[in-house]
Amino acid sequence: MSEEKKNEAQNDSANSKTKDTKQQATSTGKVEKKDKKSKKTAKEVETLKTQIGELNDKVDAITDQYIRSKAEIANIQKRNEKEQANLVKYDGQNLAKDILPVIDNLERALSIEVTDENGKQLKKGIQMVYDLMTKALKDNHVTEIESVGKPFDPHIQQAVQTVPAEKGQKADQVVRVLQKGYMLKDRVLRPAMVVVTQ
Repeated sequence: MSEEKKNEAQNDSANSKTKDTKQQATSTGKVEKKDKKSKKTAKEVETLKTQIGELNDKVDAITDQYIRSKAEIANIQKRNEKEQANLVKYDGQNLAKDILPVIDNLERALSIEVTDENGKQLKKGIQMVYDLMTKALKDNHVTEIESVGKPFDPHIQQAVQTVPAEKGQKADQVVRVLQKGYMLKDRVLRPAMVVVTQ
């Protein structure tokens, strides 16, 4: 019996070693599989991080482009509003420019001296037309540029002739207007043609 017990003990020991070896082999295989899976997962994570970074860069670029486009649209709208305001503000500029020579001719006609009654009646009619036209221009913000006795301003006046300064006159002072100048609000319609002292 003791021999049987010895054999049994040896078999148990051998079986135990075999089980341990199998368990080690199984656990080693599992560890190897886990290592392969973790390496594969690490690569996938790295790939996903790269893709996320690229997508974030694209989102940033698109956001930047959107912001720039929005700013450009706002600038276009402001420019358009300014142009519309100028159109309204200077509405009638071309008409006023075309009327100015008519005003000049009416002034020339009024400067002629008449002696007979028919001439006086005609001059009175011209004066009435002149008064109505100048009132219409003033009502539409067209004003005459005051020049005589003032310093020469090249923005609103055009020097046609120069004369020596007399006593009491300063250099670059307007002494005579050859053709009246006009402004529409703050814009020059026609500069005044003037004679300036030296």
